[in-house]
Amino acid sequence: MGTVRRVLGLVSGRLAVAILFVVALLAILGPLVAPHDPLATSPRTLAGPSGSHWLGTDNLGRDVFSRLLEGSRTSVVGSVEVALVGLAVGVVPGLLSVYLGRVFEWVTLRVADTLLALPFLVFAVAVTSLLGNGITQAMLTVGVLLSPLFYRVTRAATLTVAQSQYVESALISGASVGWVVRRHVWGKVLPPVMVALAYTVGIGFVVVSSLTFLGIGVQPPAPTWGGLLASDLGYLSYQPWAPIAPAVLIIVTVWASNLLADAIRDVSGEAGRALLNNRRARAVRATATTEPISAGGATP
Repeated sequence: MGTVRRVLGLVSGRLAVAILFVVALLAILGPLVAPHDPLATSPRTLAGPSGSHWLGTDNLGRDVFSRLLEGSRTSVVGSVEVALVGLAVGVVPGLLSVYLGRVFEWVTLRVADTLLALPFLVFAVAVTSLLGNGITQAMLTVGVLLSPLFYRVTRAATLTVAQSQYVESALISGASVGWVVRRHVWGKVLPPVMVALAYTVGIGFVVVSSLTFLGIGVQPPAPTWGGLLASDLGYLSYQPWAPIAPAVLIIVTVWASNLLADAIRDVSGEAGRALLNNRRARAVRATATTEPISAGGATP
């Protein structure tokens, strides 16, 4: 909760949270408040904005605004799935690679390097062709491919803490690895993991939009932001304004995710420096109280 308050104390943090909150509301309430059926066609094809169709209609006469609201749920859920899968697959091996010996460390490092070498889109296309064209299959694949980000961030933070004197003292005194991780390591690893999670949500929006732009992951005529952008680009000569709304939503959401990640990183750095300064101050006070009084060579 302290980190949340510090993030909200920053202007950039409040702005990012506000934008992402609005996007979350669109995902939750958008399909419920859509003024028209997003799949219903009509003879009014490629109509301009009006009182009944705020963003006009597409090439099949479907209300663009309603499709934009309906597609927000799929886009948001897909990006969150990518981030959570990457978090689940990458964090635990990153923690354990420091404590389970060199064999486990070598294996996990080689797996992470292999996943980093695989291209996202090509591998996602291959998996969806094998398992079926569904958003869950595509997002699971992309989440696993992004897990090395969490693995490396977690491993780097864990190594830094594991080499500290108080952790080594706890292990020497007989504390279990699980207790050390819960008591000393996890609190230091969590801030960089949260930064990686916020960044990955933004990456997830880009990946989901790219896949749906190519028609992968979602079966037509189900709307998504990337799918709307792809269909609108085919009729630019009739509706040059049509791609603006889905493109702006994608850009603003990704920007807000990156802004939130920067805010978490900033407050985590400030908190770490404050903790270090407090420890130094306590060490100075402790030294001052234990030093003998040198005046006259006598102590009280």
